[in-house]
Amino acid sequence: MLIPFLLSLCAATAAPALPVPAIDSIGGRQLESLTLRHATSRDVVVFENGSRATIEKWGTVPARLAQQASVFAYNRPGYGHSEAAATPRDGRTIVEELRAALRFKGLAPPYVLVGHSLGGLYLQLYARAYPREVKALVLVDALYPRMVRPVQEFPWLTRIAGRLAFSRTVWREIEHIDATGEMVLDLPDAGTPVVRLENRPVSSTAIAVDFGAFRMDQASRDAVKALYPQAVNMAADSSHQMALTSPDVVVAAIRQVLPPAAEKVALGE
Repeated sequence: MLIPFLLSLCAATAAPALPVPAIDSIGGRQLESLTLRHATSRDVVVFENGSRATIEKWGTVPARLAQQASVFAYNRPGYGHSEAAATPRDGRTIVEELRAALRFKGLAPPYVLVGHSLGGLYLQLYARAYPREVKALVLVDALYPRMVRPVQEFPWLTRIAGRLAFSRTVWREIEHIDATGEMVLDLPDAGTPVVRLENRPVSSTAIAVDFGAFRMDQASRDAVKALYPQAVNMAADSSHQMALTSPDVVVAAIRQVLPPAAEKVALGE
């Protein structure tokens, strides 16, 4: 999972085409989001994108989940057609912005939070900061606290390349990854049900390259594995963009924490 995250920065069941996302003014900024409202289910599945990713990176997964729950997916400020924000790009700010968007859309908790990569780190913070608002947490090849070093500890070539290659929004998020992880660890685990889905490539051509950004020592690896001892763990030989390459696996992981499908009626916004 570590390597594809950095590289991402540089099928199966048919699903209906997603409607065009809506653009709303929330908190004085334009925010692009997609809401699929289920006619009868009270469950709400909330998707949080990884770094540099937009709604499209979830592929058919949101539409398929809309068969049994309401669905909300959005682009964080500075992504897609969402207006960039001057506010800090740390996890606490991003969690509060997400909560404001959910309230604006009239989507009531508790939520099933689904986070990919860096989005998974943000949603771990959400689940600990507001446990009563979270029904379950699904982490799709996610980042975890203390996996990524503080930016000032990156090799200087990695820092220069990052500033040149990534947008200001993306780099500002990267600058706060370590601090966001500490925010997660500063809060107790409330026992929220967790499903951890991990990409485990088995190809002999898979080469480990971390660009000096990750803590690769055994103690750090063990700490990540021990973080959610109650979690349901799932693995697949896929890619870091698991929703695109292995949508069945991602849908199955989310359905672990949802009731069986009911009416297949959803309205898009």
